[in-house]
Amino acid sequence: MTVLVNLIVALGAVCAVPLGLRLIDPVGLRRAARLWPLAAVPGALCLWLPRGPAATALALLYAAAALALAATAGARLRQGLAGTRPGGRRLPDPAGAAVLTALVSPSVAATALVAERAGYPLFGFDLDVLALTVPHFHFAGFTAALVAGLVCRSSGTRPARWAAYSVPAGTLLVLLGYFVDDWAELLGAVVLTTGMWAVALVTWRDLRPAARDRTTAALLGVSAAVLVAAMLLALWWAAGEATGIVHPTLTWMAATHGLGNALGFALCSLLAWRRLTAPPVPSSSSAPPVAPAPAPAPRP
Repeated sequence: MTVLVNLIVALGAVCAVPLGLRLIDPVGLRRAARLWPLAAVPGALCLWLPRGPAATALALLYAAAALALAATAGARLRQGLAGTRPGGRRLPDPAGAAVLTALVSPSVAATALVAERAGYPLFGFDLDVLALTVPHFHFAGFTAALVAGLVCRSSGTRPARWAAYSVPAGTLLVLLGYFVDDWAELLGAVVLTTGMWAVALVTWRDLRPAARDRTTAALLGVSAAVLVAAMLLALWWAAGEATGIVHPTLTWMAATHGLGNALGFALCSLLAWRRLTAPPVPSSSSAPPVAPAPAPAPRP
């Protein structure tokens, strides 16, 4: 399980986060996306070293970058609230809330990574739990929240708005469940799963048929189908932990839920949205048309 989890974490840190940053704000976060591998590669390398000072030092480099990214979320939130009219809404819109969650999530993952590499049971958690927290907040935290925000901004339907609020809420509830009990974690899993299924529904029903080419449509279709199955496994595992019913082991979950979320959902979704937001390539047989502006990324 350790090797598989390490590979999933590396995929999230080195590939998913910089891809996602370019989708959030291709101009404002361009420098962060370009420089991110300088911290993400040490963060991935530290997983293959024995626990100790060297691994911890590399993890701290990644944590510094993740905390700086979280600070941009605070700045965006303050800007959004400053622009609110007196008596108007004081909270981010659904897509904005999802993006804020995405920007903060790598800092949670990086904190767990530093503690695990140092061999320190942060908040009393077992080191295996800390190790699994790292991929969880790269994919259920960063990627899932980001995709929910993109889906909400693109569709605007009731299921899309529900997803943009419930995915961040479910992620937070799962985190709080770590500190409370298995039943609280099950509640978070239920909220997160329904939100992710809403993402899958809107992606399959609305976005996939409207895709500009077959490759994009295929990527969206795969991401939606895998998401339904992967979140069903997550719900089964959480229900088993709370009630004692037979449920998959953590090793089996890493090989199915974890790998499916990383490759089938996260990577396919990010590649599809990169294609969706890119201007179409003009045909060489005709005069080049004016390229439309990319679809706006969700902002708080």
